[in-house]
Amino acid sequence: MVYFVGAGTGAVDLITVRGMRLLQKADVIIYAGSLVNPELLGYAGKDCELHDSARLTLEEVLEIMQQAETAGKTVVRLHTGEPSIYGAVREQMDELDRLGISYESCPGVSACFGAAASLNLEYTLPGISQSLIITRMEGRTKVPEKESIESFAAHQASMAIYLSTGMLKELSERLTAGGYDRHTPAALVYKATWPEEEAYLCTIETLCTTAAEHGITKTALVLVGDVLTHQHYQKSRLYAADFSTEFRRAKEE
Repeated sequence: MVYFVGAGTGAVDLITVRGMRLLQKADVIIYAGSLVNPELLGYAGKDCELHDSARLTLEEVLEIMQQAETAGKTVVRLHTGEPSIYGAVREQMDELDRLGISYESCPGVSACFGAAASLNLEYTLPGISQSLIITRMEGRTKVPEKESIESFAAHQASMAIYLSTGMLKELSERLTAGGYDRHTPAALVYKATWPEEEAYLCTIETLCTTAAEHGITKTALVLVGDVLTHQHYQKSRLYAADFSTEFRRAKEE
């Protein structure tokens, strides 16, 4: 059996309890060494076999999985954050299907939620935004034209933009071309929830200069939207005194 486990955003205690227990019982762990906090490997048993996938091809990862399956061993494929977001897990799962190897997934905390916790944000403030768009700039991996930064910017919803730190000047230009005002609040969060985390509030216009001032060139998340300043929003109707719910009747004035 292969378990795809989300390692969480970085802090060693932000892995799920289920994920921790899977690491503890694993015979083989294949981990994304370039991104996963190495302290998480401390949960592994003393006889556990460890492989850093940063040095491996897809075919080599699958070969390790197949050998472990033949030997009746339990494999944990430890991905950064939440594997369903930019985790490249589907291609592995399809090959495991072809090989007849069973697998399960264990979710993790993605960077946008770690960043929100670090900044005490709510992405869905009533009257400001009720949507969170998770996207990325095009790099080596293509982005469908219908999912362009400009098309998403037109909604002026909350946005979490991954894998784009090296293209901040272009990102700012495309966000404003799509409809955001250049003074729209933004944030740059480097290594969210890691001990070395850095977080800076700025605007769309100053994203590039903010990154340059602090020497941030990679491993950062860009957040965009008026929710960052948490002003001029409406309170939730759920807790309003004059609002009835299944559990509470509205109070008479």
